[in-house]
Amino acid sequence: MRTKFHIFQVVANHLSFTKAAEQLYISQPAISKAIKNLEEEFKTTLFIRRRNSIELTKEGKSFLVYTQKVVALFSEMEETFTKKNDVFPERINLGASTTISNYIIPKIIAKFNNQFPTTRFNTIGGNTDMIQNMILNEELDFGITEGSNSNPKLTFKKFIKDEIVLVTNSSNNQLKKGSISLDNLQSLQLISREIGSGTREIIDSFLVKHGYKKVNRMLTFTSTESIKNYLYHSDYYALISIHAISDNLKSNRLQIIDLKNASIERWFYFVRRTGHVSSTLDYLEKYIRLNYNL
Repeated sequence: MRTKFHIFQVVANHLSFTKAAEQLYISQPAISKAIKNLEEEFKTTLFIRRRNSIELTKEGKSFLVYTQKVVALFSEMEETFTKKNDVFPERINLGASTTISNYIIPKIIAKFNNQFPTTRFNTIGGNTDMIQNMILNEELDFGITEGSNSNPKLTFKKFIKDEIVLVTNSSNNQLKKGSISLDNLQSLQLISREIGSGTREIIDSFLVKHGYKKVNRMLTFTSTESIKNYLYHSDYYALISIHAISDNLKSNRLQIIDLKNASIERWFYFVRRTGHVSSTLDYLEKYIRLNYNL
């Protein structure tokens, strides 16, 4: 029954038997049979079938609410009764984009290893393109990256929202008001991440969306730590994740310059190969969600 509920949820999410079959790596007839069986068991019609599309009925929408609760309860039961004495794999290969690997993942892994001390993590940090390619090549089991792409071989699930802020060293007083417009942003001497970095892609997309083709990039580095170390000794500026500078703000080494009437936001996503089913990775994903901000 749990499997049928899961199939129903995927079909309801895509409103397509074909796309659901592709995601679940089972045949379309198997998808149709599972939905038909549910409709017969619960004596209701879940979808309106049209020539080239389907849509949820009123009963189907209500049924979706119940199935989400049931599947969540199954997961909770599994965690409570089957994971308490579980021995996890000796090694988990985890990849994360630089911001996540440097500032979020280490404390989570430390807490995880207190509970499961026999599991070792091989954690790879790199830019988004690198991590996603390693997942595709099966060099990594799992990943967390900035943004998502349209590659059907990868599945993305939202993790946490991030904000990219403009920073400089605390002694830099060139901007007396502590704020700047997007028009004037182009005149600043900026330090940037390399091409292929998720942070850079988000920034470039934001600028294009607001009608700006480029900014004055003076230098590029392959890590946020390198950018921060450069900023400590110069009056240059950089657009960096707020997660990467919290300690630097507390120690008064860096300051934030507000962007007037603008906010650069992005999502971090859990990434795995489409169709890769693993209770260990499911548990790890949930564990990260519950513990990243503790």
